[in-house]
Amino acid sequence: MTPGYLFNRLVQLVLILLGVSIIVFLMLRMVPGDSAQLLLGEFASPQELASLRAKLGLDKPLVVQYWIYLRNILSGDFGNSIRTGAPVIGEIMERFSATLELSIMAMGIAIFIGMIAGVISAVYQQSIFDYASMLVALFGVSVPIFWLGLMLIYFFSVRWQVLPMMGRLDMMMDVPRVTGMIFIDSLISLDFEAFWNAAQHMLLPAITLSTIPMAILARITRSSMLEVLRKDYIRTAKAKGMSEMVVILRHALRNAFLPIVTVMGINFGILLGGAVLTETIFSWPGLGRYVVDSLMARDYSAVQACILIFAVLMTGINFMVDMIYAILDPRIRINE
Repeated sequence: MTPGYLFNRLVQLVLILLGVSIIVFLMLRMVPGDSAQLLLGEFASPQELASLRAKLGLDKPLVVQYWIYLRNILSGDFGNSIRTGAPVIGEIMERFSATLELSIMAMGIAIFIGMIAGVISAVYQQSIFDYASMLVALFGVSVPIFWLGLMLIYFFSVRWQVLPMMGRLDMMMDVPRVTGMIFIDSLISLDFEAFWNAAQHMLLPAITLSTIPMAILARITRSSMLEVLRKDYIRTAKAKGMSEMVVILRHALRNAFLPIVTVMGINFGILLGGAVLTETIFSWPGLGRYVVDSLMARDYSAVQACILIFAVLMTGINFMVDMIYAILDPRIRINE
């Protein structure tokens, strides 16, 4: 990895984030309605509305508003929430841990089941398992998330009453917050009852959120493995007397891993930034619900900060995928 490559990626990162900030800034202000009117109500006097607009900086030209916003961002000030008056960055960090925890669990389920299903389908092509797994994968990418979530709640929470339907913990239970992720915090405090309770709360939303990436991973793994299994070096490895498991794991899967890594990275970024429906259905206190509530209240500072954070996450994940490419395939050379 050359210094020139790092510099180019850094420049790209800055340009992407700058473009995202401009687009979001303009789009939010083109939405019909008045934030001051929404906050003060329809019976507010013109003087009260003008005073609030001046306080929020909404009476200034768009260019001036954006320059003030950009200057504050560069100094680490994302502004205060219009709804609560609290610093936006504090509210985001409080909710980000919940979204991160849910996304990691969902991605773990998707990788574990999706890759196993894809590998077995490729090895036993045109078998009953192959047809069944691909049918399930097709169902996973086709079924609406909100419908699946509601069905899981109905059967497992309402009808059979084996799993909780919402939240991260029971109301009467609490865990000292260290990382903000209850799984880790409960282990740090050795509160295994809270750990088990958190696992029960997370199971349904994690399964719901994992269905689409799981199905995509299964299909990509199968197609990539099928392509690799037809290569000459796979036949050579088998001819040398290597076991089927060694050939599949050491030779086939590693060489088929590049497109799988790409899908993993993209889907993990999507999970972090797109868990809105899942978090809303299961009352999960994450960034998805926070963005929806902020949009409804036209909370400019909160929405802009959230989308910038999502853009940083996606850019960072793409950079990590590029680094993993170079590790998995030495033929890949990163040039300036």
